[in-house]
Amino acid sequence: MPGIRWIRLLVPGVALVILTGCNPFSEARPMMDEYVERLARVLETEPRFSDLQPVSQIPRRRERVLSMPELDIGMLDFLSLYGCKLQRVVGEKNSVMGRVMQPLNRLRYELNFIREARECLPEVEDEELIEALESAIEGKRDSLPIAIWNATWGVEEVESLFTLAKGEYPVAPEGNPVSDLVIELKQLNEAVSALLGGDLDTPLVFAGAVHQRWQAEYRAGQLINSASLLITRLNDATALIRQKLEGPPLCLNGKPNDQSDIVQGMFFSVYIEKIQPYMGAVQQARATLIEPLAALAEKQSSVMPPGFDSWFLRHLSRTGEKSLWRQLDEAMMRHTRSWQELLEQCGLRPGA
Repeated sequence: MPGIRWIRLLVPGVALVILTGCNPFSEARPMMDEYVERLARVLETEPRFSDLQPVSQIPRRRERVLSMPELDIGMLDFLSLYGCKLQRVVGEKNSVMGRVMQPLNRLRYELNFIREARECLPEVEDEELIEALESAIEGKRDSLPIAIWNATWGVEEVESLFTLAKGEYPVAPEGNPVSDLVIELKQLNEAVSALLGGDLDTPLVFAGAVHQRWQAEYRAGQLINSASLLITRLNDATALIRQKLEGPPLCLNGKPNDQSDIVQGMFFSVYIEKIQPYMGAVQQARATLIEPLAALAEKQSSVMPPGFDSWFLRHLSRTGEKSLWRQLDEAMMRHTRSWQELLEQCGLRPGA
């Protein structure tokens, strides 16, 4: 009958769609949960799932933005009367738009002010004005690190880059998800280093595009989520292996058996083929994206706000005691050693 024939043709396709949609290895969280469940199954025990390692959003903007010292209005008016280009720079700052400058434009203004004030000095004969200009230049130089901080970590766009609302870093993505971010971040780090080193002619024309990409991307937040997930589930899996190691050996007299064959098969088909590549991808993205972001913050540590400092030590740094990335390294090492000890009971240790 035609209707039955069409049903027979449709059923395999529907089943395929269902199976594809339920593939636990297509996303990080179900993949890691599945890993713990399968490991518990082959070790003939019950899986245990811990709460994920705590992570937090980047501090709110009002906690990240630093207050910029201002020249007093009288000095600005005084300087604006002089006929060099500084008059135009000061006029822009006093305009309606200048009073609500975005952090990047404020940094540009501070740099323009210093450059134009320096240009003015050789043309000035009035001693009082020379003293005012020199004082203004010194004040602007002293506060420049604050303007640089606000133009990097004080911008709204960085909140999108670090949002935790977009899940974990993708499993087996097409191409390199962080490649454009990395290229632009390298350029930004070089510019910040140059500015802090005294090169006030460092171009910043690219910086707006960096902020736009931060607004559109969320990979740093995904990597933080993935670190939390990997630490927790690897520790869960390690606890299962340690529990097995503390009981009767997997193999008597070091001779493989049916259970050890199943365990070894799971080790290669799931841990080696699925989990390790994902850990490697997260570690690689950490090295190329998180570490340069950490460097961007660390080189500005002299002005880093206290609330940001604690967030930085947890989510970006690799060295702090509470560092998420240090914990991930330790969780990976413990898990690898536990697998080696377990398989060694059967003479199956990898690389042996």
